Amino acid sequence: MISDPQERAVPEEERRTPRQEKRAQTRAALLDAAERLWAKHGIRGASLDEIAAQAGMTKGAVYSNFAGKTDLILALLDRYTQVELGHRTSSALRDTGRAPADRCADAGRQYATKLSAEETRMKALLLMELWLFGMRDFSAGWRIADWYQNHREGLAAGLETNGDGLSAEDRAALAMAIEFGLALQHLLDPDRVPAELYGPGMNLVLGPALP
Repeated sequence: MISDPQERAVPEEERRTPRQEKRAQTRAALLDAAERLWAKHGIRGASLDEIAAQAGMTKGAVYSNFAGKTDLILALLDRYTQVELGHRTSSALRDTGRAPADRCADAGRQYATKLSAEETRMKALLLMELWLFGMRDFSAGWRIADWYQNHREGLAAGLETNGDGLSAEDRAALAMAIEFGLALQHLLDPDRVPAELYGPGMNLVLGPALP
């Protein structure tokens, strides 16, 4: 039987049984607790007991959902790289009806607003913890590397080649270096490294290739 193309796809959460839903909620609570504690104290500075207590559970709840600390780290990496890791390119850069310099300036203002939130500092700390873990553990490192590649491809897809020797992929890699590197410098030293540098930086790297 051929299904009706107009039939609504049922989201995964609506297909879960009550038991599956409870398990998903437990996993999410443990991941939230791990995210908070690891951002604050580092991956080596917070134990599974502390994570369980932060989530209002016992250590047994951790082991019933994750094989151990590494499994919990990888699960958080998967969630983080799918949803949180980095700042997606501002929609302002895609506004083809305006001059590239103006679009980059708007993107810089949006970027600065994001970095001014206290939550961003915690996410940057967690990102560094996950990155360091990924540098030491191949199974985690390739997850981060794949996310970077997907992000580069998304950036490069909207760029043109202008004959200056830089490919769209090269520009995307340089833009990401600005995106992440500037954030880390600014969060450590906001007075001497203003977040607004994002706009001029993107204009230098992406401006010549923006349609």
